[in-house]
Amino acid sequence: MPYYYWDPTYFLVLIGLVICMAASALVNSTMNKYSKVRNCAGLTGGEAARRILNNEGLYNVQVECMRDDRGDHYDPRSRTVRLSNRNFNGASVTAVSVAAHECGHAIQHDKGYAPLSFRSALVPVVNIGSRLGVPMIILGVLLGWNQILIQIGIWAFALAVLFQLVTLPVEFNASSRAVAKVDQYGLLTAEERTGCRKVLTAAALTYVAAAASSALQLLRLVLLFGGNRRRD
Repeated sequence: MPYYYWDPTYFLVLIGLVICMAASALVNSTMNKYSKVRNCAGLTGGEAARRILNNEGLYNVQVECMRDDRGDHYDPRSRTVRLSNRNFNGASVTAVSVAAHECGHAIQHDKGYAPLSFRSALVPVVNIGSRLGVPMIILGVLLGWNQILIQIGIWAFALAVLFQLVTLPVEFNASSRAVAKVDQYGLLTAEERTGCRKVLTAAALTYVAAAASSALQLLRLVLLFGGNRRRD
């Protein structure tokens, strides 16, 4: 007869949740703070991105403005830096920082940065694995704790965790390149560059938090379902 009990591994989920909430609060607070600080040069994020790319000889990389205020990213397939409306048209320290970060990814792509190439290669596999991981585990449990299905599910989820771990050096390196280029091309003053570092550090911590949370979730899955004994 089924029964409910306190699973001692729940604390792993709670730890991951707290970490993600703290990182999200930090990045929102930091970005909002510096989104209100207009940079002395009056550069918009779109202008800063174009200046960095041109100075790097990346004339073939496009800079586009998206309609909403989320989802800034670099698309390696179309070689396009896409900025939210706020960051493309805004002349804040945050706008320039985010634009420089995405240009950092474009520079990584141009230089053949190995972790970025590895992450890109993982995308198709991870997309499948992230969708199948937990459902495979559940199916394995429903079919009498079928360890083959459960182990496939755990390994599929592990691929998603690996992807997030590989993302960390990619993001930190892009931020490092961003600060260097902002300094090299004189886009921000010394004081504004301090704000730029704070913005990019806070943003990077969200990736650390996501990776840590996923790793804790993987550990929980292993503890709950990784054994060979059936639970009655």
